[in-house]
Formats: sequence, C-alpha cells, structure tokens
Amino acid sequence: MSKWRKKPVVIEAFMFDGKFFDETEARYMPEWAREALESGKLHYGGRCDDEPPCTLFIDTLEGTMIAQVGDYIIQGVNGEIYPCKPDIFSKTYEPVESEGEHAE
Repeated sequence: MSKWRKKPVVIEAFMFDGKFFDETEARYMPEWAREALESGKLHYGGRCDDEPPCTLFIDTLEGTMIAQVGDYIIQGVNGEIYPCKPDIFSKTYEPVESEGEHAE
C-alpha cells in the first residue's frame, strides 16, 4: 500500500454560531455563504429566531449534511460548501497569511 499526503489548498471557512447576525443585526458571514443561504443551499431545519443552538442543513452533491453550533462551514476549491467538526478542522487547516496580514 502506498502513502499519500493531502495537497495544500486554501479554503474559506467560518465558524457557525447558530445565527448569522451580530448584536446590531448585521450579517457577518462571507458573501458565498450569504448567497447559499439566500438560494436555499444552506437552510435551517426549523425556526431559529431565538438564541442558538440551531441546526443548519447544507445541500451537497452527496446529500444534505448537518452543521451544529461550533462547526466550521467551508467553501472548497470548487465552490462546494460543507461542514467540518472543529477538531478535524484544527488538525487539517491552519491560517493563511495574506499580503500585509499576520496569522494569529
């Protein structure tokens, strides 16, 4: 059996906190997630007007995936969107420094 290493790719992601609004009711999600929410690709299973936790459903080519509060929502290299548990995310991804920025 041969061994393989995952190629380094840059993805976009944010942590799902059960809502997409800050205290001023401004949306703080990335544009790609906003578009997915508006198109129905991301949707809640029920009413989520109150405090989290809320369950988020993500329609993918493999079927509907579930994201819980604390999971990361990732946009992959081909524009696909999927959830990732925080422990797997921290083992798989690290911050990328952009020009003029420093990773924390």
